[in-house]
Amino acid sequence: MNTSIYLKDKIGQGITIQQFMETMQTREMILSGIPDTKARFTGVYEQFQWQKGEDLNFFTALQEHHRLHVLILCTDWCPDVIWNVPVLFRLMEQSGITAEILLMEEHLETMDLFLTGGGRAQPVALFLNARSGQVLGRWGARPAYIQAVMDQFKRDNPDNEADEYQTRLNDTYRQIGRLYNEGTFYQTVIIQEVKALLQTIAASGIEP
Repeated sequence: MNTSIYLKDKIGQGITIQQFMETMQTREMILSGIPDTKARFTGVYEQFQWQKGEDLNFFTALQEHHRLHVLILCTDWCPDVIWNVPVLFRLMEQSGITAEILLMEEHLETMDLFLTGGGRAQPVALFLNARSGQVLGRWGARPAYIQAVMDQFKRDNPDNEADEYQTRLNDTYRQIGRLYNEGTFYQTVIIQEVKALLQTIAASGIEP
């Protein structure tokens, strides 16, 4: 993670979760197993529950002494956004950390500073020092065990002009969709990954 990047000028340029949900278009994402993107996004957000008291306590304890601001780069047409962003917002709300969404199309120059495997994978959550705007860490675009499926696909299919490339990519999207649809395990993984990130930030000498 390149911690020499500062995005202070981006703070305040985003929109809230409520604004994002209100302006979302309703889409059907067949490959990802999402019949209604807006309904699924809202459902994940409203039905989120803490599975472990220790995790709830960790994020709640951040309310009194954090110095973070989170920018989430995303759009409403990516299935990973539909699954993951509502969870990220619940974590930030519990922590008292201000979070806002930067619509990717409007902030491509920022998105291109945080590519995943050379591509504009989303969402990307950037954890900033709220005062300086220094980027202290990032999360995204998927929980690691789900991202590993896409990483494997890219290793196995380096030529995106190959005859079977799109068919294999579609199969990968279906596989990823099935992992998300298995239940709330992916949410548990996000919680652990974000928790570890915040602990790393704290260990670096900067209070989260």
